[in-house]
Amino acid sequence: MRAPTFDQLRRGSGHIHIHGHRGARGIMPENTMEGFRFTLDIGIRIIELDVLLTSDGTPVLTHNPHLMPYSTRTEDGAWLAGEGPLVLETPFADLSRFDVGGLRPGSDYGARYPDQAFMHGLKIPPFDALCALINEAGNEDVWLNIEIKSDPRFPQKTPPVPLFVERVLQVIFDHGLDNRIILQSFDWRILHECARQAADIPRSYLTYLPKPDAPMAVNIHEGSPWMDGISLAAHGNSLPALIAADGGRVWSPYFQDLNATDLSAAQENDLVVNVWTVNETADIDHMIDLGVDGIITDYPGRAQRRLLERGLTWQLTETG
Repeated sequence: MRAPTFDQLRRGSGHIHIHGHRGARGIMPENTMEGFRFTLDIGIRIIELDVLLTSDGTPVLTHNPHLMPYSTRTEDGAWLAGEGPLVLETPFADLSRFDVGGLRPGSDYGARYPDQAFMHGLKIPPFDALCALINEAGNEDVWLNIEIKSDPRFPQKTPPVPLFVERVLQVIFDHGLDNRIILQSFDWRILHECARQAADIPRSYLTYLPKPDAPMAVNIHEGSPWMDGISLAAHGNSLPALIAADGGRVWSPYFQDLNATDLSAAQENDLVVNVWTVNETADIDHMIDLGVDGIITDYPGRAQRRLLERGLTWQLTETG
Protein backbone atom coordinates (compact mmCIF):
# COMPACT_ATOMS: atom_id res chain seq x y z
CA MET A 1 0.00 0.00 0.00
CA ARG A 2 1.35 3.42 -0.95
CA ALA A 3 2.02 6.11 1.63
CA PRO A 4 -1.06 8.22 2.48
CA THR A 5 -1.29 11.61 0.79
CA PHE A 6 -3.59 14.56 1.25
CA ASP A 7 -4.87 14.22 -2.31
CA GLN A 8 -6.51 10.92 -1.32
CA LEU A 9 -9.11 13.05 0.44
CA ARG A 10 -10.31 14.65 -2.77
CA ARG A 11 -13.32 13.47 -4.71
CA GLY A 12 -12.49 11.30 -7.70
CA SER A 13 -14.40 10.50 -10.86
CA GLY A 14 -15.98 7.47 -9.21
CA HIS A 15 -15.77 8.10 -5.50
CA ILE A 16 -16.87 10.44 -2.72
CA HIS A 17 -15.53 9.98 0.78
CA ILE A 18 -17.72 9.07 3.73
CA HIS A 19 -16.71 10.30 7.18
CA GLY A 20 -18.32 8.33 10.00
CA HIS A 21 -19.58 11.08 12.34
CA ARG A 22 -18.61 10.24 15.93
CA GLY A 23 -18.19 6.77 14.47
CA ALA A 24 -21.72 5.92 13.37
CA ARG A 25 -23.91 7.88 15.78
CA GLY A 26 -27.17 6.96 14.07
CA ILE A 27 -26.82 3.29 14.98
CA MET A 28 -23.97 2.94 17.50
CA PRO A 29 -23.13 4.83 20.71
CA GLU A 30 -21.11 7.86 19.69
CA ASN A 31 -17.38 8.35 20.28
CA THR A 32 -16.95 4.80 21.63
CA MET A 33 -14.43 2.16 20.64
CA GLU A 34 -17.33 -0.15 19.80
CA GLY A 35 -18.74 2.48 17.45
CA PHE A 36 -15.38 3.13 15.82
CA ARG A 37 -14.73 -0.58 15.29
CA PHE A 38 -18.16 -0.99 13.72
CA THR A 39 -17.44 1.93 11.37
CA LEU A 40 -14.18 0.33 10.27
CA ASP A 41 -15.80 -3.09 9.94
CA ILE A 42 -18.29 -1.78 7.37
CA GLY A 43 -15.45 -0.37 5.28
CA ILE A 44 -15.49 3.33 6.18
CA ARG A 45 -11.97 4.70 5.96
CA ILE A 46 -12.39 8.15 7.54
CA ILE A 47 -13.55 8.47 11.14
CA GLU A 48 -14.75 11.79 12.56
CA LEU A 49 -14.40 12.21 16.33
CA ASP A 50 -14.31 14.75 19.16
CA VAL A 51 -11.48 15.35 21.63
CA LEU A 52 -11.47 16.97 25.06
CA LEU A 53 -8.86 16.95 27.85
CA THR A 54 -9.22 15.59 31.40
CA SER A 55 -7.87 17.22 34.56
CA ASP A 56 -4.80 14.98 34.42
CA GLY A 57 -4.06 15.85 30.80
CA THR A 58 -5.49 12.81 29.02
CA PRO A 59 -7.10 13.50 25.62
CA VAL A 60 -10.44 11.67 25.60
CA LEU A 61 -13.14 11.12 22.99
CA THR A 62 -16.35 12.84 24.00
CA HIS A 63 -18.34 15.75 22.59
CA ASN A 64 -19.61 18.09 25.31
CA PRO A 65 -17.46 19.81 27.95
CA HIS A 66 -19.81 18.36 30.58
CA LEU A 67 -20.90 14.72 30.45
CA MET A 68 -24.29 14.54 28.77
CA PRO A 69 -27.20 13.46 31.01
CA TYR A 70 -29.07 11.88 28.11
CA SER A 71 -26.23 9.47 27.27
CA THR A 72 -24.43 8.87 30.57
CA ARG A 73 -25.09 6.42 33.40
CA THR A 74 -23.26 5.87 36.66
CA GLU A 75 -21.65 2.59 37.64
CA ASP A 76 -24.91 1.40 39.19
CA GLY A 77 -26.85 2.15 35.99
CA ALA A 78 -28.53 5.38 37.13
CA TRP A 79 -28.87 8.20 34.62
CA LEU A 80 -27.20 11.47 35.51
CA ALA A 81 -29.77 13.70 37.20
CA GLY A 82 -28.55 16.79 35.37
CA GLU A 83 -25.48 18.18 33.67
CA GLY A 84 -22.56 15.88 34.39
CA PRO A 85 -19.09 16.75 35.62
CA LEU A 86 -16.83 18.99 33.59
CA VAL A 87 -14.37 16.82 31.70
CA LEU A 88 -11.57 19.32 32.32
CA GLU A 89 -12.07 18.99 36.09
CA THR A 90 -12.30 15.18 36.12
CA PRO A 91 -9.37 12.72 36.21
CA PHE A 92 -9.43 10.06 33.52
CA ALA A 93 -9.86 7.26 36.08
CA ASP A 94 -13.04 8.88 37.40
CA LEU A 95 -14.34 9.59 33.92
CA SER A 96 -13.85 5.93 33.04
CA ARG A 97 -16.39 4.85 35.64
CA PHE A 98 -19.32 6.23 33.64
CA ASP A 99 -21.27 4.19 31.08
CA VAL A 100 -21.93 5.89 27.73
CA GLY A 101 -23.42 2.94 25.88
CA GLY A 102 -26.98 4.13 25.37
CA LEU A 103 -29.40 7.02 25.04
CA ARG A 104 -31.89 7.84 27.77
CA PRO A 105 -35.45 6.69 26.96
CA GLY A 106 -37.84 9.62 26.67
CA SER A 107 -35.09 12.19 26.07
CA ASP A 108 -35.18 14.48 23.04
CA TYR A 109 -31.70 13.32 22.08
CA GLY A 110 -32.73 9.70 22.28
CA ALA A 111 -35.74 10.44 20.07
CA ARG A 112 -33.41 11.86 17.41
CA TYR A 113 -31.60 8.51 17.12
CA PRO A 114 -34.22 5.79 17.62
CA ASP A 115 -32.10 3.21 15.79
CA GLN A 116 -29.00 3.62 17.94
CA ALA A 117 -28.05 0.39 19.71
CA PHE A 118 -28.35 0.33 23.50
CA MET A 119 -25.31 -1.28 25.10
CA HIS A 120 -23.96 -1.71 28.61
CA GLY A 121 -20.49 -1.08 29.93
CA LEU A 122 -19.18 1.23 27.20
CA LYS A 123 -16.61 3.75 28.40
CA ILE A 124 -15.30 7.10 27.25
CA PRO A 125 -12.10 6.08 25.47
CA PRO A 126 -8.74 7.80 25.60
CA PHE A 127 -7.62 9.17 22.24
CA ASP A 128 -4.61 6.88 22.56
CA ALA A 129 -6.84 3.80 22.23
CA LEU A 130 -8.29 4.90 18.91
CA CYS A 131 -4.84 5.73 17.55
CA ALA A 132 -3.69 2.24 18.52
CA LEU A 133 -6.68 0.78 16.67
CA ILE A 134 -5.86 2.78 13.56
CA ASN A 135 -2.33 1.38 13.64
CA GLU A 136 -3.53 -2.22 13.63
CA ALA A 137 -2.97 -4.35 10.54
CA GLY A 138 -5.64 -3.72 7.93
CA ASN A 139 -6.23 -0.12 9.00
CA GLU A 140 -3.22 1.42 7.31
CA ASP A 141 -5.45 3.41 4.93
CA VAL A 142 -7.71 4.91 7.63
CA TRP A 143 -7.73 8.67 8.30
CA LEU A 144 -8.93 10.46 11.43
CA ASN A 145 -10.87 13.72 11.16
CA ILE A 146 -10.33 15.09 14.66
CA GLU A 147 -12.45 17.90 16.03
CA ILE A 148 -10.72 19.60 18.93
CA LYS A 149 -13.65 20.85 20.99
CA SER A 150 -13.33 24.44 22.19
CA ASP A 151 -15.68 27.37 22.69
CA PRO A 152 -14.06 30.82 22.92
CA ARG A 153 -17.10 32.09 24.84
CA PHE A 154 -16.33 29.71 27.71
CA PRO A 155 -12.54 29.41 27.93
CA GLN A 156 -12.76 28.06 31.48
CA LYS A 157 -14.33 24.83 30.20
CA THR A 158 -11.32 23.71 28.17
CA PRO A 159 -7.55 23.94 28.71
CA PRO A 160 -5.41 26.83 27.48
CA VAL A 161 -5.29 26.48 23.71
CA PRO A 162 -1.51 25.82 23.39
CA LEU A 163 -1.61 23.06 26.01
CA PHE A 164 -4.75 21.51 24.53
CA VAL A 165 -3.24 21.30 21.06
CA GLU A 166 0.09 20.07 22.40
CA ARG A 167 -1.50 17.14 24.25
CA VAL A 168 -3.55 16.06 21.23
CA LEU A 169 -0.55 16.31 18.91
CA GLN A 170 1.62 14.36 21.33
CA VAL A 171 -0.66 11.33 21.00
CA ILE A 172 -0.74 11.68 17.21
CA PHE A 173 3.05 11.84 16.95
CA ASP A 174 3.56 9.04 19.49
CA HIS A 175 1.59 6.78 17.16
CA GLY A 176 3.18 8.10 13.96
CA LEU A 177 -0.17 9.13 12.53
CA ASP A 178 0.56 12.70 11.46
CA ASN A 179 0.24 11.72 7.77
CA ARG A 180 -3.32 10.38 8.28
CA ILE A 181 -4.86 13.21 10.27
CA ILE A 182 -7.16 16.17 9.66
CA LEU A 183 -7.38 18.67 12.54
CA GLN A 184 -10.65 20.59 12.62
CA SER A 185 -12.45 23.04 14.88
CA PHE A 186 -15.15 25.68 14.95
CA ASP A 187 -12.78 27.65 17.18
CA TRP A 188 -10.15 29.02 14.84
CA ARG A 189 -7.85 29.84 17.76
CA ILE A 190 -7.33 26.08 17.87
CA LEU A 191 -6.53 25.93 14.15
CA HIS A 192 -4.04 28.76 14.40
CA GLU A 193 -2.29 26.99 17.27
CA CYS A 194 -2.26 23.78 15.21
CA ALA A 195 -0.52 25.75 12.46
CA ARG A 196 2.12 26.91 14.94
CA GLN A 197 2.76 23.48 16.41
CA ALA A 198 2.22 21.17 13.40
CA ALA A 199 2.07 23.18 10.21
CA ASP A 200 2.19 20.11 7.95
CA ILE A 201 -1.01 18.52 9.29
CA PRO A 202 -4.00 19.74 7.21
CA ARG A 203 -6.46 21.97 9.05
CA SER A 204 -10.21 21.93 8.47
CA TYR A 205 -12.25 25.08 9.13
CA LEU A 206 -15.70 24.20 10.47
CA THR A 207 -18.30 26.85 9.65
CA TYR A 208 -21.91 27.54 10.58
CA LEU A 209 -23.59 30.61 9.11
CA PRO A 210 -26.19 32.83 10.81
CA LYS A 211 -29.78 31.67 10.47
CA PRO A 212 -33.09 32.24 12.29
CA ASP A 213 -33.41 30.26 15.51
CA ALA A 214 -30.06 28.56 15.03
CA PRO A 215 -29.97 25.48 17.30
CA MET A 216 -26.26 25.88 18.03
CA ALA A 217 -23.73 28.69 18.21
CA VAL A 218 -23.09 30.47 14.91
CA ASN A 219 -19.37 30.96 14.37
CA ILE A 220 -19.20 33.01 11.15
CA HIS A 221 -19.91 36.74 11.38
CA GLU A 222 -17.93 39.95 11.63
CA GLY A 223 -16.32 40.24 15.04
CA SER A 224 -16.93 36.58 15.84
CA PRO A 225 -14.75 35.32 18.71
CA TRP A 226 -14.67 31.97 16.93
CA MET A 227 -12.77 33.45 13.96
CA ASP A 228 -9.81 34.66 16.03
CA GLY A 229 -9.74 38.18 14.63
CA ILE A 230 -10.16 37.31 10.95
CA SER A 231 -12.48 39.51 8.90
CA LEU A 232 -14.74 37.91 6.33
CA ALA A 233 -15.33 41.28 4.67
CA ALA A 234 -11.58 41.66 4.13
CA HIS A 235 -11.73 38.57 1.92
CA GLY A 236 -14.67 39.67 -0.20
CA ASN A 237 -17.13 37.81 2.06
CA SER A 238 -15.81 34.58 0.58
CA LEU A 239 -15.21 31.82 3.12
CA PRO A 240 -13.16 29.74 0.66
CA ALA A 241 -10.87 32.70 -0.09
CA LEU A 242 -10.53 33.47 3.61
CA ILE A 243 -9.72 29.88 4.56
CA ALA A 244 -7.18 29.46 1.78
CA ALA A 245 -5.50 32.74 2.70
CA ASP A 246 -5.33 31.57 6.31
CA GLY A 247 -3.50 28.40 5.31
CA GLY A 248 -6.44 26.02 5.56
CA ARG A 249 -6.60 23.03 3.25
CA VAL A 250 -10.10 21.82 4.14
CA TRP A 251 -13.41 23.64 4.46
CA SER A 252 -16.15 21.90 6.40
CA PRO A 253 -19.42 23.85 6.13
CA TYR A 254 -22.85 22.89 7.44
CA PHE A 255 -24.33 21.16 4.41
CA GLN A 256 -27.33 23.49 4.12
CA ASP A 257 -24.97 26.50 4.03
CA LEU A 258 -23.16 25.28 0.91
CA ASN A 259 -24.06 26.43 -2.59
CA ALA A 260 -22.59 25.83 -6.03
CA THR A 261 -20.91 29.25 -6.18
CA ASP A 262 -19.02 28.76 -2.93
CA LEU A 263 -18.10 25.19 -3.82
CA SER A 264 -16.65 26.42 -7.10
CA ALA A 265 -14.68 29.07 -5.19
CA ALA A 266 -13.39 26.38 -2.83
CA GLN A 267 -12.23 24.29 -5.77
CA GLU A 268 -10.53 27.33 -7.31
CA ASN A 269 -8.70 27.77 -4.00
CA ASP A 270 -7.66 24.09 -3.98
CA LEU A 271 -9.70 23.30 -0.85
CA VAL A 272 -11.14 19.92 0.03
CA VAL A 273 -14.82 20.37 1.00
CA ASN A 274 -16.33 18.04 3.62
CA VAL A 275 -19.94 18.82 4.59
CA TRP A 276 -21.55 18.08 7.96
CA THR A 277 -23.81 16.38 9.09
CA VAL A 278 -25.71 14.81 6.17
CA ASN A 279 -28.19 12.11 7.17
CA GLU A 280 -31.23 12.10 4.89
CA THR A 281 -31.10 10.34 1.53
CA ALA A 282 -32.27 13.41 -0.41
CA ASP A 283 -29.56 15.52 1.23
CA ILE A 284 -26.91 12.90 0.51
CA ASP A 285 -28.02 12.97 -3.14
CA HIS A 286 -27.86 16.75 -3.21
CA MET A 287 -24.29 16.76 -1.87
CA ILE A 288 -23.27 14.15 -4.43
CA ASP A 289 -24.78 16.26 -7.22
CA LEU A 290 -23.16 19.42 -5.89
CA GLY A 291 -19.74 17.81 -6.06
CA VAL A 292 -18.37 17.77 -2.50
CA ASP A 293 -15.28 15.75 -1.60
CA GLY A 294 -16.57 14.23 1.63
CA ILE A 295 -19.88 13.60 3.39
CA ILE A 296 -19.84 13.54 7.19
CA THR A 297 -22.79 11.46 8.35
CA ASP A 298 -24.31 9.70 11.35
CA TYR A 299 -25.45 6.94 8.98
CA PRO A 300 -22.42 5.80 6.97
CA GLY A 301 -24.23 2.65 5.81
CA ARG A 302 -27.02 4.77 4.36
CA ALA A 303 -24.47 6.88 2.49
CA GLN A 304 -22.70 3.75 1.26
CA ARG A 305 -25.88 2.34 -0.22
CA ARG A 306 -26.72 5.62 -1.91
CA LEU A 307 -23.29 5.85 -3.51
CA LEU A 308 -23.53 2.25 -4.71
CA GLU A 309 -26.96 2.90 -6.21
CA ARG A 310 -25.41 5.71 -8.20
CA GLY A 311 -22.42 3.71 -9.40
CA LEU A 312 -19.99 5.32 -6.97
CA THR A 313 -17.76 4.16 -4.12
CA TRP A 314 -16.30 5.66 -0.93
CA GLN A 315 -12.91 3.94 -1.00
CA LEU A 316 -9.75 6.01 -0.73
CA THR A 317 -7.60 6.15 -3.83
CA GLU A 318 -3.95 5.13 -3.69
CA THR A 319 -2.06 8.18 -4.82
CA GLY A 320 1.39 9.48 -4.01
